[in-house]
Amino acid sequence: MAPTFRRPPELDTGETLAGRLGVATGNASIAFGKGGKGEALILAVRCQGAGRMEIAVRPVHVAFPLKCRTGRPTTIYNQVNIGGAENGGVASVEAPSSVRWAMTIGRGAPAPEEPPTAAADSP
Repeated sequence: MAPTFRRPPELDTGETLAGRLGVATGNASIAFGKGGKGEALILAVRCQGAGRMEIAVRPVHVAFPLKCRTGRPTTIYNQVNIGGAENGGVASVEAPSSVRWAMTIGRGAPAPEEPPTAAADSP
């Protein structure tokens, strides 16, 4: 049997907690607090079980899917660094009852931008 998780993902050193929801199934919404000027919004999501989650963040109008598996838990970290990300809001999750999930929302310094990579020329 695959290992299961018992708690939400942790934030990295230097990031501050803005909202959290422990292990859940099905749909839910998590409110998060306002951040400081220039801070990025960090969404750490862990899931396990067959299915696909949809996460939508308001008021910044950001959404992303997460495919969950029945084996080992999947954990992703997304950082939102756009205008309005410093405001408080709500992260809404749509997930089937077959998926166990947890979320931690934080605030922190924006990650440095990575330069675009050049595509290799086709022969």
